[in-house]
Amino acid sequence: MPRPQVLQEIKSAEEEADEIVAQAENDRDERIAEARKRAEEIRSEAEAEARDLKERRLEDAREEIDAECERVLREGTEDREALEKRATTRVDEVASHVVDLFQEDVNAQT
Repeated sequence: MPRPQVLQEIKSAEEEADEIVAQAENDRDERIAEARKRAEEIRSEAEAEARDLKERRLEDAREEIDAECERVLREGTEDREALEKRATTRVDEVASHVVDLFQEDVNAQT
């Protein structure tokens, strides 16, 4: 094979190799860009799921707090009503006792 032809084939092979390397580098860059894009999508999805979970947990906690608040208020109302009932039934007894004490005090002064 003549020397110029061999040189031409070598040059041609080098150009082909350069094209293959350039294409491989281009493919690599595209894959890296795609991987970064997918990673960002995954991160965004994870953040959205975390926000949703946080909101659900906050709502559950609010519902529990509201239920506990209602229970405490209901028990407080029941206790108040029971105390009022007991106090009302003892008004006459207490009034009589106070009158007795007053009379004893008046008698002690005379």
